[in-house]
Amino acid sequence: MLDRLKILYEIQIIDDQLDELEELRGDLPNEVESLESKIRGIKNDVSEKERGRKDSLEKREENEKEIEKLKDNQKKFKAQLYQVRNNKEYDALTKEIDHSEEQIAKLEAENNTLADLSKKLTEEVELNSPMLDELKEDLKVKQAELKEIIKANEKEETKLRSKRKEIEDQTKKPDYAAYMRIRKAKKGKAVATIKRAACSGCHNIVPPQRQLEIRRNNKLFFCEYCGRILVSAEVAETLEV
Repeated sequence: MLDRLKILYEIQIIDDQLDELEELRGDLPNEVESLESKIRGIKNDVSEKERGRKDSLEKREENEKEIEKLKDNQKKFKAQLYQVRNNKEYDALTKEIDHSEEQIAKLEAENNTLADLSKKLTEEVELNSPMLDELKEDLKVKQAELKEIIKANEKEETKLRSKRKEIEDQTKKPDYAAYMRIRKAKKGKAVATIKRAACSGCHNIVPPQRQLEIRRNNKLFFCEYCGRILVSAEVAETLEV
């Protein structure tokens, strides 16, 4: 059991060191992620507007062809007016001419609306362009800063992660599952020692009887207040990291 406790404490020490390296990066990872997200959002918005502009143009071209067809038909109907033989034929032709006029007016009005929309979309895309360039430049700077920090600690981090993996492989699955669950809940600190009769994690007093039991190193004990795994001073002092 002593070995199990030492393994858990050693993982905690390595994780503390890895957390310190992570802290050196500051808020840069979040800033990089935020900038990347904004850039993706703007690019998606631009793509959507470009599609809208393309659809608008295609619809206007389609309408223009229809208008040309309607105008050609109007000419034919008007030419036929001079050849009618009775009022019924005349009324039918004038009805077709009026209907064509209505359709042409409707299509021209739609094209005007589409032209306005296309202009608006073009302006919005143009406004996004400098904003996108600025965000890309910011991202480039932040990525370079982050890369420099990562590179500076790369060897140490790789060494620590390799060592952690070796120790993790020696850990019993229930122990490791408990460790990771507590670590997640307690902002990285899953294992605590007893200092001045108190839990080093939450600083609450550990009852004397419980301290004696913990010093036997024969089972896992958890702090009654914060839930962290408690290890004896012997484990902490004799461990070679």
